[in-house]
Amino acid sequence: MAAAVIVAQARLIPSFISLDTPGRLSLFLQSFLIAVNLLGILILSRRQCGLSFCTTCYLIAMGAADLLVIIIGIILNYINRYYFPVSFLYITPVCSSRVVLMGAVRDCSVWFTVAFSFDRFVAICCQNLKTKYCTGKTAAAILTTASILLFLKNVPFYFTNKPVFIFQNVPWGCKAMVRTFYDPRWVGFQWFDHVTNPLLPFVLILLINTLTVRYILRSSQVRKGLRTQFNRENNKDPEIENRRKSIILLFAISGTFILLWSINVIQFVYVKDVGIFSLSNVVYVLEDVGNMLLNLNCCTNTFIYMVTQPKFREQIKFALKNPITSMAARLRSSRSLCY
Repeated sequence: MAAAVIVAQARLIPSFISLDTPGRLSLFLQSFLIAVNLLGILILSRRQCGLSFCTTCYLIAMGAADLLVIIIGIILNYINRYYFPVSFLYITPVCSSRVVLMGAVRDCSVWFTVAFSFDRFVAICCQNLKTKYCTGKTAAAILTTASILLFLKNVPFYFTNKPVFIFQNVPWGCKAMVRTFYDPRWVGFQWFDHVTNPLLPFVLILLINTLTVRYILRSSQVRKGLRTQFNRENNKDPEIENRRKSIILLFAISGTFILLWSINVIQFVYVKDVGIFSLSNVVYVLEDVGNMLLNLNCCTNTFIYMVTQPKFREQIKFALKNPITSMAARLRSSRSLCY
């Protein structure tokens, strides 16, 4: 009898995604992204891609943050919602903690990309600071500090929910408090949350990439002019070709970030403009589509950066053709590091 009551009450927990269509699609997509991020992290951790230790630290951190977003989205949200509708994860304190954790790792995923973009900007455009800033210690300090600050920033979300119902003195479910929609303090905090992610990261990434591209274009023009003066042959300059690939890479990162976060921003602005009590079903569809695109964003950054590296592609081919051999090599390298 008690179990039946809990199951009946658990249906009150909001679930905007249908298991028949978008739910299964999102579940399949996120499972694929877990495999992609795991493969990327394992390959990067071997440090055989010809990348510096600083760059490897940023890329592994980005991949780890993206992986946590997908794992939390699958295990703690979708799978639990569909297959385990009654579990300890729906106890209100645990549910509120999931909200905080999900927001923190998603913020880390975005801001690690900003940190990496700035690191590349310094490495390309600021040669005087390159030796001091582009180091493994600096990368570790920046990543650690950003993780702590972003986690603290999401702590207030723990206090935005209340229980859906109480059964045997145990609060179940998470339901947003009404005052969070009209209280100026909570409204201001929500705007602050959306400014810090994704509005401010978008502006910073666009600015950093613009400055980097401008520097590359100017230096390429100077190099091309000098090459024309001293070399009359129309041979391709490998340095200019590498810089051209860098420009394409930077615009790809910015474009995918804007595209995959645009639905989320539009949905937030629309809700604030129309009001929470005047919403239609279109808003919930936008919310589902936006969440799926955000989950997709959790693999694009690392994938776009790394797919341009020939050595990384070689490592992927080797890992796919010889999975057992590559795992054994990874274990041997881990043991050698321990000793």
